[in-house]
Amino acid sequence: MKIYTKTGDKGFTSLIGGTRVPKHHIRIESYGTVDELNSYIGLIGDQDIDAHDKEVLKQIQDRLFTIGSSLAADPERSRMIIPDLNMSDVEMLEAEMDTMNESLPALKHFILPGGSNVISFCHIARCVCRRAERITVQLAEESTVDEKVNIYLNRLSDYLFTLARKIANANKIAENQWIPRV
Repeated sequence: MKIYTKTGDKGFTSLIGGTRVPKHHIRIESYGTVDELNSYIGLIGDQDIDAHDKEVLKQIQDRLFTIGSSLAADPERSRMIIPDLNMSDVEMLEAEMDTMNESLPALKHFILPGGSNVISFCHIARCVCRRAERITVQLAEESTVDEKVNIYLNRLSDYLFTLARKIANANKIAENQWIPRV
């Protein structure tokens, strides 16, 4: 099977279900941004981090692929069976954050991104996650989007923030606190 099909050469692509849409269509933007996020999650997982966190990130990548598949499907025409996103997936993120927060100092300031490459990668992924959430919220205003997708993306951005804090704490890297000048 060839990787290139030439079917997108004129700026259109197909959704699951066969509907042709312009490559700038909000549905394409939504799953493209989720794909970008998934790549950053892979980058974080490739760093020297805790084995448990690597495994959680693999699970997140699997869920993001599920989300991308859901967003890539034409809700009116697709007959393909796509794996489900479940509230247990959201609950897993919440449980991970609760566990990480047990060993973290209380959050008393806003945190500026930075401190090390892996911490910065977490913050970049968090920002891409927030963008994916904004785009899917907008898509949901005009088309069908599983509400669990936006819930998951909302929770995932919080998870990535907490993971950045955990990595900083584990490596004794001081958090880059934002102290506003008055």
